[in-house]
Amino acid sequence: MDHDHDHGCGDSCEAPGHQHGYLANKDAYLKRLRRVEGQVRGIARMVEDEEYCIDILTQVSAATKALQSVALGLLDEHMGSCVLDAARQGGDEAQAKLAEASSAIARLVRS
Repeated sequence: MDHDHDHGCGDSCEAPGHQHGYLANKDAYLKRLRRVEGQVRGIARMVEDEEYCIDILTQVSAATKALQSVALGLLDEHMGSCVLDAARQGGDEAQAKLAEASSAIARLVRS
């Protein structure tokens, strides 16, 4: 993952020694994402082969659900690490982390 952009953890999550909450399950996330990557390649092949629309949509739905599952897991781990740490510190950092998490949840609900 490219750490040159802001990926939502803010300053406290970029501090030296901080470990992102998902790192304990990194291999499992990578395995799941590779599975989704394979699903998407399969969907592209289905389109290339001009398969039945409903069959393609079924596979799109399965890939979407798999990505949502990854997103919910990452969000849960973020809440238990970065957000929890910020809440313990209190102040502006805590408010920023809560607002950031709320925005992430809103994006997931809209997707």
